[in-house]
Amino acid sequence: MQKNKERIGLFFGSFNPIHLGHLIIANYIVENTNIDKIWFVVSPHNPLKSKNELLGERQRYNLVRLAIKNNKSFKVSDIEFGMEKPSYTINTLSYLKSKFKTKEFVLVIGEDNLDCFEKWKDYKEILNSFEIVVYPRENIKTNKFSDNKNIFRINSPEIGISSTQIRENIKQNKSNLYLLPEIVRKEIEKNNYYCNSQD
Repeated sequence: MQKNKERIGLFFGSFNPIHLGHLIIANYIVENTNIDKIWFVVSPHNPLKSKNELLGERQRYNLVRLAIKNNKSFKVSDIEFGMEKPSYTINTLSYLKSKFKTKEFVLVIGEDNLDCFEKWKDYKEILNSFEIVVYPRENIKTNKFSDNKNIFRINSPEIGISSTQIRENIKQNKSNLYLLPEIVRKEIEKNNYYCNSQD
């Protein structure tokens, strides 16, 4: 079978901040599936999250850029920064599909997101129009959409690292060593990110 379109896995997220768990999952997908590259799509504002919990979008984008700069299979995207807010995945998927005709886009989500997928705007259109790669999350198993031909579950490592935990560690002056790429950890420390919590 001739391969004509580069397959791009779209890993959406606030990345508040990006951590080693995100990178391990993304690397697993590139190494063990037919996806060629992962684009980290930094969300300016997740409709399901409170806006005041977020570090500025440009700061989060920069942390992702630093984290992935030595991996040619990874790219960071700020595509949603210029789109209508709050950002909805279906709008971004449709825009990217129309803009990049030579690429095939695959949605990458965790099992926790699949479990509440009905809350997503136009979720049925996403299910019908795009492949979805689902990675496991700790203590979350769902049988939803198990008969959908566009959903593919993978056995990537279950990483028990969360951005919430990392932010809490910073507030409590605890170490995030081994949870973040070192370059990201140093950048956060240098700029005192997440020290003054608004949430």
